[in-house]
Amino acid sequence: MKKLLLILLTLSICCGVCLPSALADEEVSIIDLDPGISETPSPEATPAVNPKHEAEEPAPSVPLEKVFKDGTIQLVITAGGDMTIGGDVRKRGDSLFTRELKRQDGDVHFLMRNVREIFESDDMSIVNFEGTLTTAPVYKTNNQFVFSAPPEYVEILKQGSIEAVALENNHVFDHGQAGLDETKATLEKAGIVWSDSQSIGVYTVNNVTIAMLTYQQYREKVEELLVKVPQDVQNAKALYDIVIVSFHWGQELDYKPNKNQIKLGRTTIDAGADLVLGHHSHRVNPIEKYKDRYIVYSLGNFSFAGNNKPSDMSTFLFQVRFNVKADTIETAGFRIIPSRISSKSDYNDFAPTPFTDQRLIDNVVNMLLKNSKGLDYAVDYYPVDWD
Repeated sequence: MKKLLLILLTLSICCGVCLPSALADEEVSIIDLDPGISETPSPEATPAVNPKHEAEEPAPSVPLEKVFKDGTIQLVITAGGDMTIGGDVRKRGDSLFTRELKRQDGDVHFLMRNVREIFESDDMSIVNFEGTLTTAPVYKTNNQFVFSAPPEYVEILKQGSIEAVALENNHVFDHGQAGLDETKATLEKAGIVWSDSQSIGVYTVNNVTIAMLTYQQYREKVEELLVKVPQDVQNAKALYDIVIVSFHWGQELDYKPNKNQIKLGRTTIDAGADLVLGHHSHRVNPIEKYKDRYIVYSLGNFSFAGNNKPSDMSTFLFQVRFNVKADTIETAGFRIIPSRISSKSDYNDFAPTPFTDQRLIDNVVNMLLKNSKGLDYAVDYYPVDWD
């Protein structure tokens, strides 16, 4: 918030980006980092600043209900897990996604129909986008699974009020550098911020700057990340108000974090991060509250078109409140929204749907509590409503 004008001025000088005549309520930026651990080459494009609204639009005032008497602004951020849309173009016939799309009369927005209102009512929504938006040929030809969707499917995210995506995972390079570049360009054109291990994504809402850093954790890269991530976090925290770090880590189908995840997650908070979000296991994992900051070890799946009936279709959306003051950021509580990754119980239709049955809600909460054993800072209560 306090650094926004300085950041934009610096970018305009260094990158030749014109400053808008009036600051918009929401803005997105992609800022290059030093090359990280990603298997993808460092992008050659210069950093881009992409306002979500035209520069000449007046900046809306912050809603009164989000401003306290002392000037504190309260933000709500929602996080979901793995989002995979489209399918494998190597296979003959319709993909699982295409078949479901036909059942929905070709309306691609069916995916978000049961969570759109939640995402529209917050200040920022972020998911792990595990796939590509491209027409480029398959690069990882030997992989069992590859994922891509037509670039126009970016409207699913845009119309679903997803403002940001983590773009560092084991499927973003399925269609090679060309596919990844097209995905990034498509997201930017739609006004959706992305981040990977080489680029910080910056989203600005109500004059609060939110920086997103994203990494993959490989077992052989743990020591490297334990050095790199704290440095990146400290650099980002010096420039931006809120720093969120996403990790694609752990083992698939695991319900609790391993020692490497725990060490890296806490080290990231020690460095100054305000929130840690995890994904990759396709299963929900417990949450820790460490030094007044939350580590969400795995958000599970969100909308996952890779399987028509996973053995566990339970998930949750994570929401956190931040109180943004002139010089400090306070974590002001969280809640989870227990959900199924499908609106159907007998098969996966890729439309995440919050549970209304108390028994199903309790099942998710009890599973998280059970798997929290052994975590020193595990939360002992999972609220499903705001206190």
